[in-house]
Amino acid sequence: MTLTNNVAISTQPEEALLMSESNLRIDYIEFVVRNMERAKKFYGAVFGWTFTDYGPDYCSFNDGRLDGGLTTQGELTGGGPLVVFFADKLEDVENSVVKNGGRVTKEIFSFPGGRRFHFTDPSGNELAVWSDV
Repeated sequence: MTLTNNVAISTQPEEALLMSESNLRIDYIEFVVRNMERAKKFYGAVFGWTFTDYGPDYCSFNDGRLDGGLTTQGELTGGGPLVVFFADKLEDVENSVVKNGGRVTKEIFSFPGGRRFHFTDPSGNELAVWSDV
């Protein structure tokens, strides 16, 4: 198997035919939220997500590249994987997070390769945003 453009490609022709481009990539992510309308307003305003409702307890979202879902069914738990967004203008996104009801939990800090901050959405889910400038 070889790595081309960060996609594993089999050197065996019959194996290559069986693997899709999406193989082993994050395909969908769900967030448990306390209030569906507030969550949609927050993510729509801050990140420009669009939504499709599937009843009062579930909606899907699209960020232009990745699909996911928001659900009011389930427990909000901390300590899971950290979802990290990319932003060209980090300070603008930080201001938008606060303006739209999020709470910054780690102010902007530098790390090798860029800068980022952490925040919680109105339901308490912790996320982060980074920039390479």
